[in-house]
Amino acid sequence: MSETTASLAATTSAAAPRSASASARGRRARIALRGLQVLLALFYGIASALPKLIAHPSAADAFDEMGWGSAGMYTIGALELAGAVALLVPVLQSVAAVALGALMVGAFVVQVVFFDGQNAATPLILLVPLALIAWKRRASNAELLRLARREA
Repeated sequence: MSETTASLAATTSAAAPRSASASARGRRARIALRGLQVLLALFYGIASALPKLIAHPSAADAFDEMGWGSAGMYTIGALELAGAVALLVPVLQSVAAVALGALMVGAFVVQVVFFDGQNAATPLILLVPLALIAWKRRASNAELLRLARREA
């Protein structure tokens, strides 16, 4: 066996375990990201949207204090529920993360202006995983655009 052939064989055999390891790591990362999406969808759907949509006194009092009333409460609740569902739809996941992120920026401003920043950290903390999802799932935006153009 020549030196070149031996070198090529050694390189090929060393690359095979690396690519298998990278593939397994990539699969675990995709599963973890999907798990994060499911957790956020559950949070937005159950812990955040549901109290607003059933007019729980804690939510109703907060919206009354801001002067937004039940119309604002139901609107925000519906937007959160729509975002939660869209986080689970592959073609909408990136757009949903961006939209929920925008909602969290608004929630931060509301917390600072109306409630003296009592819970202002919560929307900022939620922005981090939403930004990660929006970035990692950005390829779905091309698919969504393709579907939208085909319908038009």
